Amino acid sequence: MPITVGTDTAKTRKTLTVGNQSVAYYSIAAAEAAGLGDFSKLPAALKVVLENLLRFEDDGFSVSVDDIKAFSEWATKGGKNPREIAYRPARVLMQDFTGVPAVVDLAAMRDGIVALGGDAQQINPLNPVDLVIDHSVMIDEFGNPRAFQMNVDREYERNMERYQFLKWGQGAFNNFRVVPPGTGICHQVNLEYLAQTVWTDTDQNGEEVAYPDTLVGTDSHTTMVNGLAVLGWGVGGIEAEAAMLGQPISMLIPEVVGFELTGAMLEGTTGTDLVLKVVEMLRELGVVGKFVEFFGDGLDRLPLADRATIANMAPEYGATCGFFPIDGETLRYLRNTGRDEDRIALVEAYAKENGFWRDESYKPVYTETLSLDMGTIVPAISGPKRPQDYIALDVAGTEFGKYVKGIREGKDASANAEIRWEGEGGQPEPRDIPGDEGHHQRGYVMTDDGHYQLHDGSIVIASITSCTNTSNPYVMIGAGLVARKARELGLNRKPWVKTSLAPGSQVVSEYLEAAGLQEDLDAIGFNLVGYGCTTCIGNSGPLEPEISKAINDYDLIATSVLSGNRNFEGRISPDVRANYLASPPLVVAYALVGDMNVDLAKDVIGQDKNGNDVYLKDIWPSSAEINALVEKTVTREAFISKYADVFKGDEKWQAVETSDGETYDWPAASTYVQNPPYFQGMSKDAGSINDVVNAKVLAVLGDMVTTDHISPAGSFKDSTPAGQYLIERQVPVREFNSYGSRRGNHEVMMRGTFANIRIKNEMLDGVEGGYTKGPDGAQTSIFDAAMDYQGNDTPLVIFAGEQYGAGSSRDWAAKGTALLGVKAVIAENFERIHRSNLVGMGVVPFEFTGGDTRKSLGLTGEETVTIAGLSDVKPLQEVSANITFADGTTKDITLKCRIDTAVEIDYIKNGGVLHYVLRNLAKAA
Repeated sequence: MPITVGTDTAKTRKTLTVGNQSVAYYSIAAAEAAGLGDFSKLPAALKVVLENLLRFEDDGFSVSVDDIKAFSEWATKGGKNPREIAYRPARVLMQDFTGVPAVVDLAAMRDGIVALGGDAQQINPLNPVDLVIDHSVMIDEFGNPRAFQMNVDREYERNMERYQFLKWGQGAFNNFRVVPPGTGICHQVNLEYLAQTVWTDTDQNGEEVAYPDTLVGTDSHTTMVNGLAVLGWGVGGIEAEAAMLGQPISMLIPEVVGFELTGAMLEGTTGTDLVLKVVEMLRELGVVGKFVEFFGDGLDRLPLADRATIANMAPEYGATCGFFPIDGETLRYLRNTGRDEDRIALVEAYAKENGFWRDESYKPVYTETLSLDMGTIVPAISGPKRPQDYIALDVAGTEFGKYVKGIREGKDASANAEIRWEGEGGQPEPRDIPGDEGHHQRGYVMTDDGHYQLHDGSIVIASITSCTNTSNPYVMIGAGLVARKARELGLNRKPWVKTSLAPGSQVVSEYLEAAGLQEDLDAIGFNLVGYGCTTCIGNSGPLEPEISKAINDYDLIATSVLSGNRNFEGRISPDVRANYLASPPLVVAYALVGDMNVDLAKDVIGQDKNGNDVYLKDIWPSSAEINALVEKTVTREAFISKYADVFKGDEKWQAVETSDGETYDWPAASTYVQNPPYFQGMSKDAGSINDVVNAKVLAVLGDMVTTDHISPAGSFKDSTPAGQYLIERQVPVREFNSYGSRRGNHEVMMRGTFANIRIKNEMLDGVEGGYTKGPDGAQTSIFDAAMDYQGNDTPLVIFAGEQYGAGSSRDWAAKGTALLGVKAVIAENFERIHRSNLVGMGVVPFEFTGGDTRKSLGLTGEETVTIAGLSDVKPLQEVSANITFADGTTKDITLKCRIDTAVEIDYIKNGGVLHYVLRNLAKAA
């Protein structure tokens, strides 16, 4: 949007001349000279935020001189000064799973503003918005040359209603662009093309102004671009919509943890191995709500691709962002990926002039620090269900055996001793299974080519996928070389492994083809299946029916290995219980082995054409081999060519027909896009915050309940409430698609809330899935129970443990919670994005205090809860709650209200942030 500057910012506004270009900028040094404080020791990540406030100081956007001075005080107070500030990112990034509901909300807001007497054109993004369609392709077809085209065809068949809606939005809204399907993953497109590191725009006087490139995104891995020194993080769609419409993001000046990297990576290790160790260390430290900034001489030997991998996984280590300052490597990457030379010169000059440049003199103050010698990194994976569960590769099989034993302990192994067999032919003899005796169940699969045996630990999915690693040419070239060496020795994937390659951008295919490596990957089953998130988001597609049947008939602990960032329970595939994150070369190696019980670093992985044992070292490429191919094939010309028509799309996209008009003509029969109820019947005036009185408990949940548990993204069955809804509307099971693809329909998503197949409600004993006790005490679905309670006007609460809402930024985890009638969520602590999303939907988050937990209180879900004193509650205030137990006894406890800022009080009073924005726009009409 055009930059508006206040009258008092002249003292910090300066001019920078670079070559033939002259731009205005807001000088931190000038702010120091004006007596606003000493900012010289601020980390670069905080300087970005400071510049943002300088640019909007005293212009009617609620930025004061005291806000700016607070940054100087931050440095003198040991890196802590949690003052509330108003921050305005330069742009917004979306993907289609989260972007469709955001555009649905904007369309509904247009209806809402018209109903309140306003103009539909008041609802328009003021900041640039890019939506990249990357979450919709599923791996239906794999392992053959036709896989890509067949998956694309099915993608359009499934998602035409959504694509028509997004095309309408592209035409109806200003500042809104759509990157069509088949282009790449949003974070990789952002890193390789959209991001500029230093942004430029014109102010109200027509003068060009330079400032740091910043953004928020409706995907938690928006943080990836921090590897390019672009400050960005994930927010829920509701917060992103508010930011688009000019609403500042209310935040506290964060603590900044400095993470020092020293030394250099050893031969045979990858950036993935490094990031998995970083995730483990930072999760152990605890960085939720904090910035992490990486520093140290190790950065001199860390390519930007590896930096982006580390920045990408900030949600996995819990931080708001993982930031890398601008340095020579930043410039090299900008140049190699095709950015304009004038822009690169501006980035260097601006960074050096305004104190953002990292060199040997860069020694800022941090809140706290930790250090890692990269020379200590070893090959590793993480799993089976959390990204922070780090496992060195040489003990991975042993650790898996312990995991299986833990699951099987106490179960009667003999219950599966009689192998059930269906089909013709003889039954093969069981072979010995590695690991603890009595803890491996076995299932036989008959195919046209014969039969094979599955058991606990059989790897049924091996997927090179996700923004985390497919943006990194070093590990992608490495994967191709592993495939080449394996192929030369005569190795191939095991027949039960579903293999796939889903690059994050078309550039990846360009350099794999140029290196001749795609042919090698194809030969062992890693054919191109599409450009998108695929397996990482749960779009792994169905397994072969006979494999799925064997897994479920014999209750096998099947596994997956993927080069992604998320391995939460129930996310990757409904048939797969254990999921492991690994580098792309290791994904290829595990596909050759097909068994998680193997210690890949030291065990035999197969036999060559001559019957000789092959070890991982025999197929692992050297750093010199990888670097030579990267240097030869990853070219500036490839990036320029592939991004030349990034918004145009193929003939399929161009053929998508849509309606026009300022407001959307909601199709009544659509099961993908429906007008949500948020703004219907809304008055012009806000209400107040109501006490929670005599609320019933909808669920009692444990630790690390993720947004995948709360609002799953993957497939669902016809027996679920969401499936029944679609069946009633004559949608066949084959066309169900996924929860993520149906986020434009609140009716589906309400029914999918708390419906993950692995979620455990402690109100029930030993039951997995979206169940609870209804008003009559009988077990029922969470959706049905919530509707029964709503019919009686009974408010609901959720109890939970630590790290509630970890994981994806999906706003439907909060939207669904609100639509089910939940008024409060009471947990030990919250992850940053989900807490914000709850507030944005009018649901009040509370934290236990004084050592109280759901366990110490003995909560069973039979309680009645009243929380008083909310009508005049202040940010972070402690309030009293009364719990009445099933036997009639009562207990008063103290809760901390996690409405963190003053503006969030207004959001709750209005019923949510979008209601707040809509009412303000209506009043201004």
